[in-house]
Amino acid sequence: MTTHTVPTRMQKAPSLAGPHEGYMPGFGNDYETEALPGALPQSANSPQKCNYGLYGEQLSGTAFTAPGHQNERTWCYRIRPSVKHSRHYQKIELPHWQSAPNVDLGVTSLGQYRWDPLPHAKDNLTWITGMRTMTTAGDVNTQIGMASHIYLLTSSMVDEYFFSADSELLVVPQEGILRFSTELGIIDLEPKEIAIIPRGLIYRVEILEGPARGFVCENYGQKFELPSRGPIGANCMANPRDFKAPVAAYEDREVPSTVTVKWCGQFHKTQIGQSPLDVVAWHGNYAPVKYDLRTYCPVGAILFDHPDPSIFTVLTASSSQPGTANIDFVLFRERWVVAEDTFRPPWYHKNIMSELMGNIYGQYDAKPQGFVPGGLSLHNMMLPHGPDRDAFENASNANLGPDKLNNTMSFMFETRFPQHLTKFAAAEAPLQDNYVDCWSGIEKKFDGTPGKK
Repeated sequence: MTTHTVPTRMQKAPSLAGPHEGYMPGFGNDYETEALPGALPQSANSPQKCNYGLYGEQLSGTAFTAPGHQNERTWCYRIRPSVKHSRHYQKIELPHWQSAPNVDLGVTSLGQYRWDPLPHAKDNLTWITGMRTMTTAGDVNTQIGMASHIYLLTSSMVDEYFFSADSELLVVPQEGILRFSTELGIIDLEPKEIAIIPRGLIYRVEILEGPARGFVCENYGQKFELPSRGPIGANCMANPRDFKAPVAAYEDREVPSTVTVKWCGQFHKTQIGQSPLDVVAWHGNYAPVKYDLRTYCPVGAILFDHPDPSIFTVLTASSSQPGTANIDFVLFRERWVVAEDTFRPPWYHKNIMSELMGNIYGQYDAKPQGFVPGGLSLHNMMLPHGPDRDAFENASNANLGPDKLNNTMSFMFETRFPQHLTKFAAAEAPLQDNYVDCWSGIEKKFDGTPGKK
């Protein structure tokens, strides 16, 4: 790993008291923050004249008439309105960043797939050019479904900015440390953390330590939210206080810059004469956040049987079908397993959801071999999967005392839609051709003997 020197050009709001300097706690909170005293209007969103000669502008993340508990918007007080950041757009090609629908008749997605980690690139790759799409699902134009990507970064964006009109991005680092300098503040992100970058928010990505590799879930549909805990109650799983939104920070720089926008699966760029990260103050509930996965408090069986993996849901994005998500983000981290007379790893199953898994570090209990950090697997809807032979034999014959699963952190992007492989995933990424052989050694044990186990 190489440490990169990134100049801090943004003027931050005064730091908050407490252990998380530069961040405000909470998920879906109505935040307010200013980088200059008096920049944030009080008692009005749109005064006739804003202090410091700023412009008031609203960024809406939902329809104006969305139900109150879902309505999201943020008021920004900026040096220039964002119409000054949008000029003549020129279409560009980014062939490795794909959007749904992306169904290639020459690529089959019917099967169980696993990939080794993508090797780090030798070329200069930024957040925009280093994105590699693995799967797509749904339709970006009708705002349903998702795409999964792996990013490979070797270079910081310099006077270059990006936003997606199509989607919010859930970022899961696996190696390297990134800085997201956004219109609403700065998020530094390292492995074992995640970030949510909202649809429409402009930002720049820089490398603090690299090269960097990680996973991205591009969500075309309803925004991610915390799952309903039901009988679990008010605590455990992901707690709102552990999410962190950045304090206001801004740049006032007159320098030629490029803004790239992703819109309906296409990419366009425009040239402007200044940094677009010029929001001096803001208030609202539509903002980027980061979350430390080590603060996730898992729950599980304390007597017998193995609950559904949905108990490990960190975030969910709903669909039109109640209880069936557009996307679930699920985390499998260190935890105690204590269930008696129980096959403890995930059981054999097939279901209507499509499961794409990534390994952040360590060993996953259902696949002790072959699923390595940085690797990825896909089990599409209604295709059977489960433990390999060794995992089955070990779990079936283990001494079932209390056991601590250590050194393990994997995740799942789960969706109600089939995930279609891209050409890159099928032909260029390091696909393990013999993955399905992990089940070939499973033996027939049935012989008709009553009471046999």
